[in-house]
Amino acid sequence: MIGALAIILGYQLVGEVSSRALNLPLPGPVVGLCLLVACCLARPALADRLRPVTQGLLAHLSLFFVPAGVGIVAHMDLLREEGLGLVVAIAGSTVLAIGAGALAFTAVARLTGSTAPEDEKPDV
Repeated sequence: MIGALAIILGYQLVGEVSSRALNLPLPGPVVGLCLLVACCLARPALADRLRPVTQGLLAHLSLFFVPAGVGIVAHMDLLREEGLGLVVAIAGSTVLAIGAGALAFTAVARLTGSTAPEDEKPDV
């Protein structure tokens, strides 16, 4: 287990160093994850070795949200004062993000000439 965690963290370190050294627009952990996926595809034995540890991490993923919950409780007074503004900002940005995604999807579909097959088109 320690060896598998060391491998995962090693890829994160390599990604971080690569991202900073090459001045990439991607965060280091994302670069490391892409490298790890590529290596797992090239060497399935690596994926088999990491599988138990990664499944264990994913099974307990909710533990990673504990610090955020503690932060919310610690700043409850600020949340009471600014809560309405936060809710409006979060809801508004969510609606805008969904709209932007839909517009981007529509634009790409038009540019590529993609259409749904006749049997999947909705009845209007």
